Amino acid sequence: MTVQAETAIPSHGSQGDAANYLTHERGLKSWIFTLDHKRIGIMYLIAILFMFFLGGVMALLVRTELLFNGETIMEADTYNKIFTLHGAIMVFLFIIPSVPAALGNFFLPIMLGTKDVAFPRLNLASFWIYGFGTIFAVVAIVAGSVDTGWTFYTPYSTRADSSVIWMTGAAFILGFSSILTGVNFIATVHKMRAPGLHWKRLPLFIWGIYATSVIQVLATPVLAITLFLLIMEKTLSVGIFDPQLGGDPVLFQHFFWFYSHPAVYIMILPGMAVVNELIATFSQRKIFGYMFVAMSSIALALLGFLVWGHHMFTSGMSEYSTMVFSALTFLVAIPSGVKVFNWVATLYEGNISFKSPMLYALAFLVLFTIGGLTGLFLGTLSVDIHLHDTYFVVAHFHYVMVGGTVFGFLGGLHYWWPKMTGKMYDEGLARVAWFLVFVGFNVTFLSQFVMGSQGMPRRYYEYLDQFQPLHMASSGGAYILGLGFIIMAWMFAKSLLSGAKAPPNPWGSAGYEWMTTTPPHPHNFESTPVMTRGPYDYHLCTEKELWDGFEEDFKPSKKA
Repeated sequence: MTVQAETAIPSHGSQGDAANYLTHERGLKSWIFTLDHKRIGIMYLIAILFMFFLGGVMALLVRTELLFNGETIMEADTYNKIFTLHGAIMVFLFIIPSVPAALGNFFLPIMLGTKDVAFPRLNLASFWIYGFGTIFAVVAIVAGSVDTGWTFYTPYSTRADSSVIWMTGAAFILGFSSILTGVNFIATVHKMRAPGLHWKRLPLFIWGIYATSVIQVLATPVLAITLFLLIMEKTLSVGIFDPQLGGDPVLFQHFFWFYSHPAVYIMILPGMAVVNELIATFSQRKIFGYMFVAMSSIALALLGFLVWGHHMFTSGMSEYSTMVFSALTFLVAIPSGVKVFNWVATLYEGNISFKSPMLYALAFLVLFTIGGLTGLFLGTLSVDIHLHDTYFVVAHFHYVMVGGTVFGFLGGLHYWWPKMTGKMYDEGLARVAWFLVFVGFNVTFLSQFVMGSQGMPRRYYEYLDQFQPLHMASSGGAYILGLGFIIMAWMFAKSLLSGAKAPPNPWGSAGYEWMTTTPPHPHNFESTPVMTRGPYDYHLCTEKELWDGFEEDFKPSKKA
């Protein structure tokens, strides 16, 4: 990579007293009205981590209540509200915006070699729309909360208290934030790439975020319309979904899952995108089958629109519809399998370094594979009839969303933390936290697979005595998981307060984002970079270049 400039800029290893995005402007106002994509990414990160904390507290309350049969710490109505809040907060306020809005906002323009996203003001607007939607969710909680489950199924939602309007309004508003972010990223990828950065040189992180953005733009409006119709029905008594008013509740399910199954890929594709970068960096190898991995992201984005019906096998669809949806569901396994195969092939004979980000990537491989394979059980019509609405579904969902998306997000957060903050964290604490999170997660949800296969329904407040040991095991795992997150939070806080100064490239990565200062320059690069190699071309880099900087890449271009 070269840079068009009258004078050479410092290598990415040069930090010193140079201006960076954290220091070039100060004060709260400079953050509130910033157009810098990096600062917007940091604000998203703070907001979603707070939501993650709230959703995690709700999860621990649910697991504590289920520790024993009958009332443990709350009544049945309160239990319904708590698990609804857990689902709604985690899905709409944390998982969906986690990687794209936080890490994507921060690193996508840098990886493209540009100074910002295509529409900086639209980017800031999307963040404040997210904040406005969050206010609606808080009002819903204060006003008495919602007990419908995060899916807002009718007729439960149309006949529940008025807080449903506030929570569905929150999801409606948050959808606009998601759409605007997707439009911005698509435009940026198409129009803002640095010279020499053609499609076959794009980091696979960009491919994943791009595919996610396509889903956000195409699928989210369907959810927005559906929730708007739900609000109209509840306020104006228009018969759309409620059978008492002449509506059809199954129609709501079709609309909801037409968005929500593609939304699964809004959640998991960014996690996959992060894992691409982690595996390449910590194996010091070029990603095996680059174009296959890139195209599998696009395939997942497109196929995700065709399989929503497998959520509705017990809703009364025709035999032929269920058979078609079951067959289409199996197709989704192909691009997912392509990714896993290529990741494993990349690791083969690689120079693997087991740093904490890589541990999350390896955990992702194991947990996502389990989640994907158990999804085939639920996609099989004859088996799903028995497993539908049991704890088997809960376990499968969490292995994909938490074992996939959240582990990918945490891996990316550990990986890029030095670049974002200029500080290193305690690697020992990071490994302890990873171990507790990994063990706690598996104890929590493997026991739920067993419960589900034995017929334990999900969402139930009470259960048969035969499930008591498994519920206790699941709750014990949740406490271990929570302890891991507490240690992780302490580790990052300690890093901010007293962490060692981050070296230029602590992982020895050939990725484009490490080619600028740490923390990044206010405009990412002082001059427009010219890409002359791919982001995984380790064979073209010497050991010294990887760890100490690519000084020759920043020589003035002859065109300057």
